Amino acid sequence: MSKHLIATLSGADRVGFVETVTKRVFEFGANVEQSRMVRLGGEFSVIMLISVEDGAYSGLQAGIQKLTDEGFHVSTRETVVSPSKYDGWLPYTIEVNGADHEGIIHTVTGSLAERGINIESLSTGRVPAPMSGTPLFTMTAVVVAPPAVTLTALRAALGSLGEKLNVDTDVEPFAG
Repeated sequence: MSKHLIATLSGADRVGFVETVTKRVFEFGANVEQSRMVRLGGEFSVIMLISVEDGAYSGLQAGIQKLTDEGFHVSTRETVVSPSKYDGWLPYTIEVNGADHEGIIHTVTGSLAERGINIESLSTGRVPAPMSGTPLFTMTAVVVAPPAVTLTALRAALGSLGEKLNVDTDVEPFAG
């Protein structure tokens, strides 16, 4: 029987960060089923869903926690992997782009929450505009919406919101 662990680690960015973390997972015969890893500023962050045999779970959790001795900030939590409560919901990709300013993420995610839409993944960033170098905000999200929220309605709502925020929005069916 397998158990699942969510592990979140962060620390100063350095060569070998991921190797150090995944070596610890491997030492306990565990498997990384899903992960997201990213450098943000001078820090590197990892979040992983790890599966391990029941008898090795406590050792794995303690082993990952022990990475704090090597300068990592660590959080672990047991989780249950079960069929999605979002079966039958419709997946979409949302892109938001425009002049960077405060409140874009909060406003867009608030609008999604009001409609009962769940965020599966979300990435944001800033890139310089091609001609002026002005910081441009970029956001890409994969969401799942209740069947009652149509693509047309979601496009209209985010289009209207985009006008208020002075950003471009695009909503497409998720292509995988």
